[in-house]
Amino acid sequence: QVQLVESGGGLAQPGGSLRLSCAASMSDFSSYDVAWYRQAPGQQRELVASVPSQGIANYADAVKGRFTISVGNPKNMIDLQMNSLKPEDTGTYYCHAERSYLGVKLDDYWGQGTQVTVSS
Repeated sequence: QVQLVESGGGLAQPGGSLRLSCAASMSDFSSYDVAWYRQAPGQQRELVASVPSQGIANYADAVKGRFTISVGNPKNMIDLQMNSLKPEDTGTYYCHAERSYLGVKLDDYWGQGTQVTVSS
């Protein structure tokens, strides 16, 4: 019954901004490591930003300084603020949440994806 629902994707100009939101329904949201991934056509899915449970945010080098991941509770939101967008940011963005223990994944969930297009 757990669902991750993304919103906020769309079309932006280079240098513009978009904010992606992901609403998570699990009751123990604070126990999860959360992240945003993206995938361009013909490419592998790429980790963009992540926040481990009770940890601090991590960013891919390609987005560091431009993107900010935010996690809210009790709203159970995983937001990605994207500034100074570049055409290479184009892709389908997915939110993700997982729990693990001693390196073993316990469960994880994916959103359905939201499209981001940055025109040139």
